Amino acid sequence: MNPYIANTPEDVRAMLDVIGVDSIDALFADIKPEHAPLSFDLPAGLSEFEVMERLRRLAARNTGALVPFIGGGYYDHYVPAACGAIMSRGEFYTAYTPYQPECSQGTLQALFEYQSGICTLTGMDAANASLYDGGTALYEAMMMALRITRRQKIIMDGGVSPIYRKLIRSYTHNLHIDLVETPVVHGQTDRAAVAGLLDKDTAAVIVQNPNFFGAIDDHADIAQQAHAAGALLVASVYPVSLGLLKTPAEMGVDIATGEGQSLGLPLNFGGPYLGFMAVRKALIRQMPGRIVGETVDAQGRRCFVNTLQAREQHIRREKATSNICTNAALCAIQAAVFMSLLGREGFRRLAQLNLDKAEFARQTLEAIPGVSVKRSSPTFNEFAVHLPRDAADVVEAMIPRGFAAGFPLGRYYAGMDHYLLVAVTEKRTQDEIRAYAAALAEVLA
Repeated sequence: MNPYIANTPEDVRAMLDVIGVDSIDALFADIKPEHAPLSFDLPAGLSEFEVMERLRRLAARNTGALVPFIGGGYYDHYVPAACGAIMSRGEFYTAYTPYQPECSQGTLQALFEYQSGICTLTGMDAANASLYDGGTALYEAMMMALRITRRQKIIMDGGVSPIYRKLIRSYTHNLHIDLVETPVVHGQTDRAAVAGLLDKDTAAVIVQNPNFFGAIDDHADIAQQAHAAGALLVASVYPVSLGLLKTPAEMGVDIATGEGQSLGLPLNFGGPYLGFMAVRKALIRQMPGRIVGETVDAQGRRCFVNTLQAREQHIRREKATSNICTNAALCAIQAAVFMSLLGREGFRRLAQLNLDKAEFARQTLEAIPGVSVKRSSPTFNEFAVHLPRDAADVVEAMIPRGFAAGFPLGRYYAGMDHYLLVAVTEKRTQDEIRAYAAALAEVLA
């Protein structure tokens, strides 16, 4: 029996019987290669040092890290060492929910600065102190629109991440909501479809910029149409792109959300990540989650408090704006550190590097026989390429060559089996891009 696992063999047997499998190996058979053990037979009596050394030697036999050209909402950006060093200070790392502001001024000020950074990026008037991730932030924005307009119809663009769209469909499955999805035309939102669906029952139009295909769009005209119909415009945005692109506020967006992983958070098997939300001032009282505000104490000193607390922990549940009960505070603080380190000019430079390197990659890949880049609309640092064979097979063939080649779009979009979504960040060097193109040409030959 492993001294670090409390379950006895009898406990394990009872759980396996309930699940309906014969063994632990059978439980993980769908995701584990047959030759890969689930545990290591370590001799008894080893010290901690000896165990760690043995495990390091085993780990060293793994294939080296792949060079990533995969995005789809989560990106391999550089994280300055200062982010982890500052975030891991005890004042932040071990701090809990700041219910007592007099004891939590450091955490509250850090979250206030995070909110300020999100407002600067998006151009919006107010932001909350974060949500779980980009998908749940978009769902919360949709629920805000339903409450504000007292309507039940949502129009969602097909260019919104399929992960987010599935999440929203799942969340709303048992709700009385008329959820309608519109197609993507030439990589952008179908204006005619949106205009045909907008009516007096529409609460919001949901878009994404850049969309899942990496295409950039100016949704200002859709904002005007939505507002004329009494509806709101909700946009999910990629924060790094805002170093160059028109802000959500400049497009007339009412609620801006997004995934904050690219703000100084490393890729980590799906999380923990960070959802951000920013709104026009008129909508702030319907914003879910925690909001940190600046005020003065009884002696006139600047201080920070939780404010507009419309969470179910603070008011009668039926009046709460959401049942979300916490936030990704530590991730938000790391994002605040990242934004502070870069500053306005640094952020613009980061965005320009992403744009320039992606364009270099596009030109390099276009030189491969049989490969064509989808250029129907401008893109930021992600773009779709058409391959002469199934993209999923190409991705698999590129792994032994050391590359995570991209995201095969056929996984989510019918008829796009030969399309590969390729992402390029500031971390990718010209040598890596050339090597990637050479490996791809070899696979396609």
